[in-house]
Amino acid sequence: MKNSKRMSYAGILSGLLLTLSVLLMACGDNTATTAPAAATTAAGVTVTSTTVAGQAATTAASTAATGDKFKVAFVYVGPIGDGGWTYAHEQARLKLVAALPNVEATYLENVAEDPSTSEAVFTELAQKGNKVIFGTSFGYMDPMVNVAKKFPDVKFEHATGYKTADNLAVYQVRQYQPRYLAGIVAGKMTKTNIIGYVAAFPIPEVVGGIDAFTIGVRSVNPNAKVKVVWTNTWYDPGLEKTAAQSLLNAGADILAQHQDTPSTLQAAQEAGKYAFGNDSIMESYGPKAHLASPYWDWSPYYIDRVKAAMNGTWKTGSYFGGFKEGVVDLSPLNSVVPDDVKKMVDEKKAALKAGTLDVYAGPIKDNTGAVKVAQGATLTDDQITAIDYLVEGVDGSIPK
Repeated sequence: MKNSKRMSYAGILSGLLLTLSVLLMACGDNTATTAPAAATTAAGVTVTSTTVAGQAATTAASTAATGDKFKVAFVYVGPIGDGGWTYAHEQARLKLVAALPNVEATYLENVAEDPSTSEAVFTELAQKGNKVIFGTSFGYMDPMVNVAKKFPDVKFEHATGYKTADNLAVYQVRQYQPRYLAGIVAGKMTKTNIIGYVAAFPIPEVVGGIDAFTIGVRSVNPNAKVKVVWTNTWYDPGLEKTAAQSLLNAGADILAQHQDTPSTLQAAQEAGKYAFGNDSIMESYGPKAHLASPYWDWSPYYIDRVKAAMNGTWKTGSYFGGFKEGVVDLSPLNSVVPDDVKKMVDEKKAALKAGTLDVYAGPIKDNTGAVKVAQGATLTDDQITAIDYLVEGVDGSIPK
Protein backbone atom coordinates (compact mmCIF):
# COMPACT_ATOMS: atom_id res chain seq x y z
CA MET A 1 0.00 0.00 0.00
CA LYS A 2 2.81 2.39 0.82
CA ASN A 3 4.27 2.05 -2.63
CA SER A 4 0.96 2.05 -4.50
CA LYS A 5 -0.89 4.87 -2.75
CA ARG A 6 2.01 7.14 -1.91
CA MET A 7 2.30 7.85 -5.57
CA SER A 8 4.84 10.09 -7.21
CA TYR A 9 3.15 13.25 -8.32
CA ALA A 10 6.10 15.56 -8.79
CA GLY A 11 5.51 15.88 -12.51
CA ILE A 12 1.88 16.82 -11.94
CA LEU A 13 2.76 19.83 -9.83
CA SER A 14 5.71 21.05 -11.85
CA GLY A 15 3.86 20.72 -15.14
CA LEU A 16 0.87 22.67 -13.75
CA LEU A 17 -1.52 20.04 -15.06
CA LEU A 18 -4.09 20.92 -12.45
CA THR A 19 -7.06 18.59 -12.60
CA LEU A 20 -10.12 19.69 -10.65
CA SER A 21 -12.19 16.67 -9.62
CA VAL A 22 -15.32 17.87 -7.87
CA LEU A 23 -16.81 15.04 -5.86
CA LEU A 24 -20.20 16.53 -5.11
CA MET A 25 -22.51 13.57 -5.68
CA ALA A 26 -24.33 10.49 -4.40
CA CYS A 27 -13.44 15.07 0.42
CA GLY A 28 9.04 22.74 21.66
CA ASP A 29 6.81 25.68 22.22
CA ASN A 30 3.24 26.41 21.56
CA THR A 31 3.84 29.83 20.05
CA ALA A 32 1.15 30.55 17.50
CA THR A 33 2.26 30.61 13.89
CA THR A 34 0.17 33.48 12.57
CA ALA A 35 0.18 34.16 8.85
CA PRO A 36 0.70 37.73 7.62
CA ALA A 37 -2.01 39.52 5.70
CA ALA A 38 0.41 39.89 2.81
CA ALA A 39 3.63 38.22 1.70
CA THR A 40 6.50 39.69 3.69
CA THR A 41 10.14 38.96 4.34
CA ALA A 42 11.10 38.56 7.98
CA ALA A 43 12.93 41.51 9.45
CA GLY A 44 16.67 41.13 9.60
CA VAL A 45 16.86 38.65 6.75
CA THR A 46 19.09 39.57 3.83
CA VAL A 47 17.47 38.54 0.55
CA THR A 48 19.23 38.08 -2.77
CA SER A 49 17.93 36.69 -6.04
CA THR A 50 19.43 33.57 -7.54
CA THR A 51 18.63 30.91 -10.09
CA VAL A 52 19.18 27.25 -9.29
CA ALA A 53 18.85 24.58 -11.97
CA GLY A 54 16.64 26.85 -14.05
CA GLN A 55 14.16 27.32 -11.20
CA ALA A 56 13.63 30.90 -10.05
CA ALA A 57 14.27 30.87 -6.34
CA THR A 58 15.22 33.11 -3.46
CA THR A 59 17.94 32.49 -0.93
CA ALA A 60 18.02 34.33 2.37
CA ALA A 61 20.95 34.28 4.77
CA SER A 62 19.84 34.83 8.35
CA THR A 63 23.41 35.39 9.52
CA ALA A 64 26.54 36.66 7.86
CA ALA A 65 28.40 33.74 6.28
CA THR A 66 31.58 33.09 8.24
CA GLY A 67 33.93 30.16 8.37
CA ASP A 68 32.85 29.02 11.82
CA LYS A 69 29.12 28.97 11.18
CA PHE A 70 27.34 25.61 11.06
CA LYS A 71 25.56 25.68 7.72
CA VAL A 72 21.96 24.49 7.39
CA ALA A 73 19.62 24.84 4.41
CA PHE A 74 15.86 24.67 3.92
CA VAL A 75 14.11 23.93 0.63
CA TYR A 76 10.54 25.21 0.27
CA VAL A 77 7.98 24.21 -2.35
CA GLY A 78 6.16 27.55 -2.19
CA PRO A 79 6.87 31.19 -1.30
CA ILE A 80 7.50 32.16 2.30
CA GLY A 81 4.55 34.53 2.08
CA ASP A 82 2.01 31.84 1.16
CA GLY A 83 0.28 32.37 4.50
CA GLY A 84 0.27 28.65 5.24
CA TRP A 85 2.64 25.70 4.85
CA THR A 86 5.86 27.40 3.76
CA TYR A 87 5.22 30.37 6.02
CA ALA A 88 5.07 28.00 9.00
CA HIS A 89 8.39 26.38 8.09
CA GLU A 90 9.98 29.80 7.58
CA GLN A 91 8.84 30.95 11.02
CA ALA A 92 10.41 27.80 12.48
CA ARG A 93 13.65 28.52 10.62
CA LEU A 94 13.75 31.98 12.17
CA LYS A 95 13.24 30.48 15.63
CA LEU A 96 16.10 28.10 14.92
CA VAL A 97 18.40 31.02 14.08
CA ALA A 98 17.37 32.84 17.24
CA ALA A 99 17.97 29.76 19.39
CA LEU A 100 21.31 28.78 17.83
CA PRO A 101 23.31 31.88 16.88
CA ASN A 102 26.24 29.80 15.61
CA VAL A 103 24.04 28.42 12.84
CA GLU A 104 23.86 29.94 9.38
CA ALA A 105 20.40 28.90 8.10
CA THR A 106 19.50 29.73 4.50
CA TYR A 107 16.46 28.87 2.40
CA LEU A 108 15.34 28.41 -1.18
CA GLU A 109 11.68 29.04 -1.99
CA ASN A 110 9.50 28.03 -4.96
CA VAL A 111 11.55 24.93 -5.72
CA ALA A 112 9.50 22.63 -7.94
CA GLU A 113 9.00 19.02 -6.91
CA ASP A 114 9.96 17.56 -10.27
CA PRO A 115 13.08 15.37 -9.88
CA SER A 116 15.29 17.22 -12.35
CA THR A 117 14.84 20.51 -10.52
CA SER A 118 14.80 19.43 -6.90
CA GLU A 119 17.62 16.89 -7.18
CA ALA A 120 19.88 19.56 -8.69
CA VAL A 121 18.97 21.93 -5.86
CA PHE A 122 19.74 19.40 -3.10
CA THR A 123 23.01 18.47 -4.83
CA GLU A 124 24.15 22.08 -5.02
CA LEU A 125 23.28 22.72 -1.38
CA ALA A 126 25.32 19.70 -0.32
CA GLN A 127 28.25 20.82 -2.46
CA LYS A 128 28.15 24.26 -0.84
CA GLY A 129 28.95 22.81 2.57
CA ASN A 130 25.57 22.60 4.26
CA LYS A 131 25.72 20.04 7.05
CA VAL A 132 21.95 19.57 7.41
CA ILE A 133 19.44 19.99 4.59
CA PHE A 134 15.68 20.07 5.20
CA GLY A 135 13.31 19.33 2.31
CA THR A 136 9.82 20.42 3.28
CA SER A 137 7.50 18.79 0.76
CA PHE A 138 6.41 15.21 0.02
CA GLY A 139 7.48 15.32 -3.64
CA TYR A 140 11.14 15.84 -2.71
CA MET A 141 11.38 12.29 -1.35
CA ASP A 142 13.08 10.33 -4.16
CA PRO A 143 15.41 13.18 -5.16
CA MET A 144 16.55 13.44 -1.53
CA VAL A 145 17.11 9.69 -1.39
CA ASN A 146 19.31 9.92 -4.48
CA VAL A 147 21.33 12.89 -3.28
CA ALA A 148 21.79 11.44 0.22
CA LYS A 149 23.61 8.46 -1.31
CA LYS A 150 26.14 10.79 -2.92
CA PHE A 151 26.85 12.81 0.24
CA PRO A 152 27.09 10.39 3.19
CA ASP A 153 28.52 13.06 5.49
CA VAL A 154 25.55 15.39 5.05
CA LYS A 155 22.39 14.94 7.13
CA PHE A 156 19.16 15.07 5.13
CA GLU A 157 15.71 15.60 6.67
CA HIS A 158 12.54 15.07 4.63
CA ALA A 159 9.15 16.37 5.73
CA THR A 160 6.14 14.02 5.36
CA GLY A 161 7.99 11.23 3.54
CA TYR A 162 8.58 7.60 4.47
CA LYS A 163 11.94 6.60 2.96
CA THR A 164 14.96 6.73 5.25
CA ALA A 165 18.69 6.01 5.01
CA ASP A 166 21.67 6.22 7.35
CA ASN A 167 21.89 9.96 6.65
CA LEU A 168 18.24 10.61 5.71
CA ALA A 169 15.52 11.00 8.33
CA VAL A 170 11.83 11.77 7.88
CA TYR A 171 9.53 13.89 10.01
CA GLN A 172 5.83 14.66 10.21
CA VAL A 173 3.40 16.13 12.70
CA ARG A 174 0.05 14.69 13.70
CA GLN A 175 -1.96 17.09 11.58
CA TYR A 176 -4.98 14.87 12.03
CA GLN A 177 -5.31 15.74 15.74
CA PRO A 178 -6.33 19.42 15.40
CA ARG A 179 -8.25 18.57 12.21
CA TYR A 180 -10.38 16.24 14.33
CA LEU A 181 -11.10 19.12 16.72
CA ALA A 182 -11.98 21.38 13.79
CA GLY A 183 -14.41 18.70 12.64
CA ILE A 184 -16.20 18.85 15.98
CA VAL A 185 -16.65 22.61 15.56
CA ALA A 186 -17.89 22.17 11.99
CA GLY A 187 -20.33 19.46 12.98
CA LYS A 188 -21.81 21.67 15.65
CA MET A 189 -21.93 24.85 13.55
CA THR A 190 -23.27 23.63 10.19
CA LYS A 191 -26.89 24.42 9.34
CA THR A 192 -27.05 22.64 5.98
CA ASN A 193 -25.21 19.48 7.12
CA ILE A 194 -22.98 19.91 4.05
CA ILE A 195 -19.37 20.71 4.84
CA GLY A 196 -16.85 21.29 2.06
CA TYR A 197 -13.19 20.23 2.03
CA VAL A 198 -10.66 21.59 -0.47
CA ALA A 199 -7.87 19.00 -0.72
CA ALA A 200 -4.52 18.97 -2.51
CA PHE A 201 -3.13 15.55 -3.48
CA PRO A 202 -4.65 12.14 -2.63
CA ILE A 203 -1.70 11.02 -0.48
CA PRO A 204 -2.12 9.52 3.02
CA GLU A 205 -1.25 12.79 4.76
CA VAL A 206 -4.21 14.50 3.08
CA VAL A 207 -6.59 11.52 3.06
CA GLY A 208 -5.96 10.93 6.76
CA GLY A 209 -6.72 14.57 7.51
CA ILE A 210 -10.04 14.38 5.68
CA ASP A 211 -10.86 11.24 7.64
CA ALA A 212 -9.95 12.75 11.02
CA PHE A 213 -11.96 15.88 10.28
CA THR A 214 -14.96 13.77 9.24
CA ILE A 215 -14.67 11.59 12.34
CA GLY A 216 -14.83 14.78 14.39
CA VAL A 217 -17.85 16.03 12.45
CA ARG A 218 -19.75 12.76 12.76
CA SER A 219 -18.95 12.38 16.46
CA VAL A 220 -21.31 15.29 17.15
CA ASN A 221 -23.49 15.31 14.02
CA PRO A 222 -24.00 11.91 12.35
CA ASN A 223 -26.25 13.47 9.71
CA ALA A 224 -23.56 15.73 8.28
CA LYS A 225 -21.62 14.95 5.10
CA VAL A 226 -18.18 16.12 4.02
CA LYS A 227 -17.79 16.81 0.29
CA VAL A 228 -14.30 17.03 -1.21
CA VAL A 229 -12.74 18.85 -4.14
CA TRP A 230 -9.32 17.61 -5.27
CA THR A 231 -7.08 20.31 -6.79
CA ASN A 232 -3.87 18.32 -7.43
CA THR A 233 -1.76 21.28 -6.33
CA TRP A 234 -0.30 22.54 -3.09
CA TYR A 235 -0.17 26.16 -4.16
CA ASP A 236 -2.55 27.72 -6.66
CA PRO A 237 -4.66 30.47 -5.05
CA GLY A 238 -6.98 30.85 -8.02
CA LEU A 239 -7.70 27.16 -8.40
CA GLU A 240 -8.16 26.71 -4.66
CA LYS A 241 -10.68 29.54 -4.61
CA THR A 242 -12.58 28.06 -7.56
CA ALA A 243 -12.73 24.73 -5.76
CA ALA A 244 -14.03 26.42 -2.61
CA GLN A 245 -16.69 28.29 -4.57
CA SER A 246 -17.90 25.07 -6.18
CA LEU A 247 -18.48 23.59 -2.73
CA LEU A 248 -20.33 26.69 -1.56
CA ASN A 249 -22.51 26.50 -4.67
CA ALA A 250 -23.31 22.89 -3.75
CA GLY A 251 -24.73 23.95 -0.40
CA ALA A 252 -21.74 23.82 1.94
CA ASP A 253 -21.96 26.43 4.68
CA ILE A 254 -18.58 25.58 6.26
CA LEU A 255 -15.30 24.87 4.46
CA ALA A 256 -12.15 23.09 5.57
CA GLN A 257 -8.96 22.71 3.58
CA HIS A 258 -5.60 21.03 3.11
CA GLN A 259 -3.94 23.65 0.92
CA ASP A 260 -1.09 26.11 1.33
CA THR A 261 -2.96 29.41 0.89
CA PRO A 262 -5.89 31.26 2.53
CA SER A 263 -7.95 31.21 -0.69
CA THR A 264 -10.57 28.84 0.74
CA LEU A 265 -11.07 31.10 3.75
CA GLN A 266 -11.34 34.15 1.51
CA ALA A 267 -13.97 32.48 -0.66
CA ALA A 268 -16.02 31.67 2.44
CA GLN A 269 -15.84 35.23 3.75
CA GLU A 270 -16.95 36.64 0.40
CA ALA A 271 -19.95 34.28 0.48
CA GLY A 272 -20.84 35.05 4.10
CA LYS A 273 -19.97 31.52 5.25
CA TYR A 274 -17.47 30.01 7.68
CA ALA A 275 -14.16 28.24 7.06
CA PHE A 276 -10.99 26.94 8.68
CA GLY A 277 -7.44 28.01 7.92
CA ASN A 278 -4.58 25.56 7.53
CA ASP A 279 -0.88 25.17 8.45
CA SER A 280 -0.66 28.67 9.98
CA ILE A 281 -3.22 30.86 11.71
CA MET A 282 -5.04 32.48 8.78
CA GLU A 283 -7.49 34.66 10.72
CA SER A 284 -6.18 37.91 9.22
CA TYR A 285 -7.26 36.83 5.73
CA GLY A 286 -10.92 36.43 6.64
CA PRO A 287 -11.66 37.30 10.28
CA LYS A 288 -15.45 37.06 9.94
CA ALA A 289 -15.32 33.64 8.28
CA HIS A 290 -12.42 32.18 10.27
CA LEU A 291 -13.59 29.61 12.82
CA ALA A 292 -10.06 28.41 13.67
CA SER A 293 -6.89 27.11 12.05
CA PRO A 294 -5.11 23.81 12.60
CA TYR A 295 -1.46 24.90 12.60
CA TRP A 296 2.03 23.50 13.13
CA ASP A 297 5.15 24.69 14.93
CA TRP A 298 8.15 22.90 13.42
CA SER A 299 10.74 24.77 15.49
CA PRO A 300 11.15 22.27 18.35
CA TYR A 301 12.06 19.58 15.84
CA TYR A 302 14.39 21.80 13.82
CA ILE A 303 16.23 23.04 16.88
CA ASP A 304 16.66 19.55 18.34
CA ARG A 305 17.86 18.04 15.07
CA VAL A 306 20.39 20.76 14.31
CA LYS A 307 21.70 20.56 17.88
CA ALA A 308 22.13 16.80 17.43
CA ALA A 309 24.00 17.28 14.17
CA MET A 310 26.28 19.84 15.78
CA ASN A 311 27.16 17.68 18.77
CA GLY A 312 27.48 14.41 16.86
CA THR A 313 24.39 12.65 18.24
CA TRP A 314 22.20 12.89 15.10
CA LYS A 315 20.62 9.59 14.06
CA THR A 316 18.21 8.73 11.30
CA GLY A 317 14.60 7.90 12.12
CA SER A 318 10.95 8.81 11.70
CA TYR A 319 9.42 11.58 13.82
CA PHE A 320 5.67 11.90 14.35
CA GLY A 321 4.87 14.59 16.91
CA GLY A 322 1.52 15.95 18.02
CA PHE A 323 -0.19 17.79 20.87
CA LYS A 324 1.98 15.97 23.39
CA GLU A 325 5.16 17.34 21.83
CA GLY A 326 3.74 20.84 21.35
CA VAL A 327 4.13 20.90 17.57
CA VAL A 328 0.44 21.00 16.54
CA ASP A 329 -2.48 23.08 17.77
CA LEU A 330 -5.85 24.57 16.94
CA SER A 331 -5.98 28.34 17.14
CA PRO A 332 -8.49 30.07 19.44
CA LEU A 333 -12.07 29.66 18.24
CA ASN A 334 -14.11 32.47 16.73
CA SER A 335 -16.39 34.22 19.22
CA VAL A 336 -19.42 32.96 17.26
CA VAL A 337 -18.67 29.41 18.42
CA PRO A 338 -20.97 28.56 21.38
CA ASP A 339 -19.37 28.16 24.80
CA ASP A 340 -20.42 24.53 25.13
CA VAL A 341 -18.63 23.72 21.87
CA LYS A 342 -15.51 25.54 23.05
CA LYS A 343 -15.62 23.54 26.28
CA MET A 344 -15.95 20.28 24.36
CA VAL A 345 -12.98 21.16 22.15
CA ASP A 346 -10.86 22.05 25.19
CA GLU A 347 -11.69 18.72 26.82
CA LYS A 348 -10.91 16.72 23.68
CA LYS A 349 -7.67 18.64 23.18
CA ALA A 350 -6.59 17.86 26.75
CA ALA A 351 -7.37 14.18 26.18
CA LEU A 352 -5.34 14.12 22.96
CA LYS A 353 -2.41 15.73 24.74
CA ALA A 354 -2.67 13.24 27.61
CA GLY A 355 -2.91 10.29 25.24
CA THR A 356 -6.30 9.17 26.56
CA LEU A 357 -8.12 9.88 23.28
CA ASP A 358 -7.29 8.26 19.95
CA VAL A 359 -8.82 9.83 16.85
CA TYR A 360 -8.62 6.58 14.90
CA ALA A 361 -10.18 4.29 17.53
CA GLY A 362 -12.66 1.74 16.21
CA PRO A 363 -15.18 1.06 15.09
CA ILE A 364 -14.43 2.90 11.85
CA LYS A 365 -16.03 2.12 8.50
CA ASP A 366 -15.05 3.48 5.12
CA ASN A 367 -17.63 5.24 2.99
CA THR A 368 -18.58 1.99 1.27
CA GLY A 369 -19.55 0.44 4.61
CA ALA A 370 -16.51 -1.80 4.99
CA VAL A 371 -15.09 -2.06 8.52
CA LYS A 372 -11.55 -0.68 8.57
CA VAL A 373 -10.96 -0.49 12.32
CA ALA A 374 -12.74 -2.96 14.56
CA GLN A 375 -14.36 -2.12 17.88
CA GLY A 376 -11.63 -1.94 20.51
CA ALA A 377 -8.82 -1.52 17.97
CA THR A 378 -6.86 1.57 16.93
CA LEU A 379 -4.64 2.37 13.99
CA THR A 380 -0.88 2.12 14.45
CA ASP A 381 1.35 4.99 13.35
CA ASP A 382 2.37 2.99 10.29
CA GLN A 383 -1.29 2.55 9.38
CA ILE A 384 -2.06 6.23 10.00
CA THR A 385 0.72 7.32 7.66
CA ALA A 386 -0.53 4.95 4.96
CA ILE A 387 -4.31 5.60 5.02
CA ASP A 388 -5.84 4.94 1.62
CA TYR A 389 -9.60 5.12 2.25
CA LEU A 390 -12.22 7.74 3.05
CA VAL A 391 -14.32 7.13 6.12
CA GLU A 392 -18.08 6.94 6.48
CA GLY A 393 -19.53 10.41 6.06
CA VAL A 394 -17.26 11.51 3.19
CA ASP A 395 -19.16 12.03 -0.04
CA GLY A 396 -16.76 11.08 -2.82
CA SER A 397 -13.78 8.89 -3.65
CA ILE A 398 -9.99 9.02 -3.95
CA PRO A 399 -8.77 9.80 -7.48
CA LYS A 400 -6.47 7.23 -9.01
